[in-house]
Amino acid sequence: MSAEPVPHRSPSAAAVTVATACALGLLGPAAPPAGAAEPWADGSVETVGKIIWEIGGGRLGVCSGAVVDAPNGSVVATAAHCVLPPEGPKPPEEAWFVPDYDHDLERYRQEGWRVSAVHTPEDWDVSRGVHAILPHDYAFLTVATRGGETLQEAQGANRLAYEPVPEGGEVAVLGYPAVDPYDGESLHYCSGLTDVLAEGEAEEPNVGGLLLEDCDMTAGSSGGPWLTDYDAGAESGTLLAVMSVGSGQGHVVGRPFPEEARALLAEAGGG
Repeated sequence: MSAEPVPHRSPSAAAVTVATACALGLLGPAAPPAGAAEPWADGSVETVGKIIWEIGGGRLGVCSGAVVDAPNGSVVATAAHCVLPPEGPKPPEEAWFVPDYDHDLERYRQEGWRVSAVHTPEDWDVSRGVHAILPHDYAFLTVATRGGETLQEAQGANRLAYEPVPEGGEVAVLGYPAVDPYDGESLHYCSGLTDVLAEGEAEEPNVGGLLLEDCDMTAGSSGGPWLTDYDAGAESGTLLAVMSVGSGQGHVVGRPFPEEARALLAEAGGG
């Protein structure tokens, strides 16, 4: 199954283009009709937000991300294809992470935390082609402090988990889908059990990813967190993976963090 990435223009005042990676390839029968992602009951989450950057011509790029615990208190996890897309040679010159985002696109500069550095895995080498690099579709962003306060001090943070991911655990997938029927302005989620893709279940680039079926999250949710052990009081949980790709027919795949991601997080987190 495949679906081509499609650009989308938001009804908001600014034109929006969503970041997409390649389509998801799965083996076996076609998926049933996808279930709609539900609006998050509390509207938004303190440790989850929207990544926004300017791409020229009055247009904005959008993705999703989540704060993760780090020594400098200033790290956001997202998908590598959001900040270093296969079709682009370099990260955006200016980008912002807006935590707790809910219907306020025009204030992303005022409400957002400026991205000061982008950290992608060494194997996310966009010159190699997306199928070769898709297993490394995760990234960390370092953001600047604001008013002497770190992002983590202001919003809290999620714990980061590394592979192997246990099978059959409850997981909630959060993000800001921005392609019809969604507009990217509110937080949505799907939930289910962790299912690690094995050889024979998916095309090679997606082996090792986390599969969630019956979920129609669209582009714009890329980089969004796959959370377990969510604590409603702290508005955080354990981050198992970030949204990577989707089939357009009800399958989405999250990319877990391998052991080598520890060094990348240390680089982003200053510790």
